[in-house]
Amino acid sequence: MSNLKGLSNVTLLTLDVVKSAHIKVAVEAVAKQTDGSLNYFISNAGRNHFMPILDEDLDAVRNIFEINFMAPIALTQAFAPLLIKTKGMAVYITSISGYLNVPYMGTYAASKKSIEIVAETLRLELAPFGVGVLEIVTGAVKTMGQTYFGNFQLPAQSLYKSIEDTIANRAQGNDGLPRMDLMEYAAVVVDEIIKGTTGRFWYGNNADRVKMGTTATEVPQSTMVR
Repeated sequence: MSNLKGLSNVTLLTLDVVKSAHIKVAVEAVAKQTDGSLNYFISNAGRNHFMPILDEDLDAVRNIFEINFMAPIALTQAFAPLLIKTKGMAVYITSISGYLNVPYMGTYAASKKSIEIVAETLRLELAPFGVGVLEIVTGAVKTMGQTYFGNFQLPAQSLYKSIEDTIANRAQGNDGLPRMDLMEYAAVVVDEIIKGTTGRFWYGNNADRVKMGTTATEVPQSTMVR
């Protein structure tokens, strides 16, 4: 974010998304500078996570859900009055992992899919107030999310200890999977937000393939059990 410092149309605020005091101060700062209105709310903060389900520390799982699931809800509640005033847009960065069963990413995928379900519900609940809701179902993108697993280790008693290096390489982004350039991703996503797109927008490497597979396996509504 230091690259943005000093730009005439950018104000940087400190915001730890799991701290209610930070959220309160951020809302007050935005309201003060915008006369109580907000055109775009983008929930992008999140934490990547890799660990076999059997090896999960439940406190670590709670922390992932606090960041990826609870925090976006808290932020939405806090900024909703500003969005409603302008009939703005709420945007949530979700993940194709929520549509896949990828080993060692189960809890992360669950957290991202969970906030997408919330966002889809919000799309209906905020519609009467003129607020649009968009989820960016994100494929593989080269971000800083692959940089904080340098000391990845499995618990000593893990059943997967013999493939620890393989899991660590996956976590660190050294798996040979092509990832889209961040600025390419951002430019297209910004265009969709400005256009007022609502619902799901799929983008990033492999997003189209996952979307096609998801569409092909969807159950027709008329055959769903109620």
